[in-house]
Amino acid sequence: MTDLTTPGDYLEVMRAEAPLVQCITNYVAMNIAANCLLAAGASPAMVHVAEEAGEFARFAAALTINIGTLSPDWVDGMTVAARSARDAGAPWVLDPVAHFATAYRRRATETLIALKPDIIRGNASEILALAGGESTAKGVDARDPVHAAEDAARRLAGELSAIVAVTGETDFVTDGTRALRISGGSPLMPKVTALGCSLTCLIGAYAGVKGADLFDASAAALSHFAVAGARAEADATGPGSFSAHFLDHLAALDGKALDAADRREAA
Repeated sequence: MTDLTTPGDYLEVMRAEAPLVQCITNYVAMNIAANCLLAAGASPAMVHVAEEAGEFARFAAALTINIGTLSPDWVDGMTVAARSARDAGAPWVLDPVAHFATAYRRRATETLIALKPDIIRGNASEILALAGGESTAKGVDARDPVHAAEDAARRLAGELSAIVAVTGETDFVTDGTRALRISGGSPLMPKVTALGCSLTCLIGAYAGVKGADLFDASAAALSHFAVAGARAEADATGPGSFSAHFLDHLAALDGKALDAADRREAA
């Protein structure tokens, strides 16, 4: 197997392996998330019901859970899938969408956190609140800048022994000790629904690579997304055309091009 050193290495190996990623995500995100994974080179499966979610998680390369649209049945599926992934040794990623907004969301998030996610991806407001800090957000949109959540992310990563990724204008990822900032992307990205949710699924694809270091894998996924976003903006005339160009650039990037455009820096 190729040594996994750079984002480009991860991209090439991820495409060669085409990891099966179980994506329990919200209604709004299912289509775009599946298309993003297919364009990037992974294999998405939108399996969420409790009757099969646990069984499926035992053989998937990775699991991602997004709490955007909750119901009791969905929470049951999330719970059994996370437990099965943990038992099988497969990495799983939590996207705690607006977890602070209602008591029901808070309880669901507490249940999932207790099942020890390997990676948590959220916007700055979500990560600040998850770490016990003060956030200005009221719903799903971030109202806090990424830099305001960096210390909270480091603390949360150390407390949970997890990778924490804070995404926004400039992404931040940490394992509590190591940390990187990844610049790129486009101002058009927040104008296309569920791209953040799709990024969570892509992190799962990179984490599902055999032998992956989950910190490096998360950073590679963030880099892939950021570079594709910057390139798509150059071709787009607005959010609609951006969405199509973004999928095209996720697919068109190869390892060499990703490394040449890489904008990671130590934090």
